[in-house]
Amino acid sequence: MKALSIGILGAGIGGLCAAIALQRAGHHVTVFEQAKAFMRVGADINLTPNAVRALDGLGVGEGIRRFAARPTHRISRMWDTGEETSRLEMADAAERQYGAPQLTIHRADLLSALAEAFPLEHVQFGKRAVKASRQGDATVLNFADGTQARMDVLIGADGIHSVVRNALFGQEHPRFTGVVAFRAVVPATRVAHVPNIQAFTKWWGPTPQSQIVTFPLNRGEDIFIFATTAQDNWHEESWTTPGSVTELRESYADFHPDARALLDACDEVLKTALYERDPLPYWTENHMALLGDACHPMMPFMAQGAGQAIEDAVVLARALSEVQALAEVDSALTGYQQARMERASQIQVGSRGNQWLKAGGNADWVYGYDAWSAPTQPAA
Repeated sequence: MKALSIGILGAGIGGLCAAIALQRAGHHVTVFEQAKAFMRVGADINLTPNAVRALDGLGVGEGIRRFAARPTHRISRMWDTGEETSRLEMADAAERQYGAPQLTIHRADLLSALAEAFPLEHVQFGKRAVKASRQGDATVLNFADGTQARMDVLIGADGIHSVVRNALFGQEHPRFTGVVAFRAVVPATRVAHVPNIQAFTKWWGPTPQSQIVTFPLNRGEDIFIFATTAQDNWHEESWTTPGSVTELRESYADFHPDARALLDACDEVLKTALYERDPLPYWTENHMALLGDACHPMMPFMAQGAGQAIEDAVVLARALSEVQALAEVDSALTGYQQARMERASQIQVGSRGNQWLKAGGNADWVYGYDAWSAPTQPAA
């Protein structure tokens, strides 16, 4: 294997997973992050068995289990009658079937576990990229502070507003979905009277845009509440903007009493607008490649945004681990693209439609995927 100098733009979940995997494969990895430090912001995350198995292979499974909860089931309930339309046993049953459990965790706790596995001296903070380009035999990142970095390969893990994506496709903007999301966390003791509070429960609303999802956090001590509804007049994308608890309760006033009891327990709530893009025709060109939200930002309705970024990172590192010369990089990146694009695009479109597991069905094609064994050789 040829040791490559690899730059990763973005120290989020996908970027750090790729950094860990690529460094373990013997490459020289530098992560560039626009924030000045790791901060405790962002949403709480549902890590389904496919994601946990990939993280276990990175050696961070024990770290995330220190903070995570293990939902007992994945349950679907109807918004008005409360009828259960599907129930999957998780926890030990998922571990037996898929090789890993479902874990639910705050994004910051997951990032902390990943940061422990990657040397901090290889993360450059305060580096906001403004341009990515291929110049001669190097890929170049230009930063807002006037500096630049040169590398053999550049990985764009820089989210829905990706600079690396712009280098491949030109300047473009994500599309507002007309859907907003509310987020809140309440102590489990406050909603202990609600059935199955330690399960991942999805309340299916009267429209595909309307739902309430709850799951345990912090080893079951807290309950995370995530609710979406159609709303065209709110476009704020920040994950830290306060919302109105009154508006939250009014938006779901017709839901079942069990669902309303969860909202009644909320003292405060955050609100954000949801954005998306369409699947891309390709993810890589000129020694640059995209992963995670940079190439397949998706609605949260299948709870696979983080999981797909983690899968991308593992498969990408495996593809580049087979490179013997710099001339083989583009072929290796094409192998990564071919291994990942169909699956991620299918989940991206499925998340938009928001029907998956509403009335039961087979979760194996999502939960049973193994990023450590997916083929990475490009098709002839």
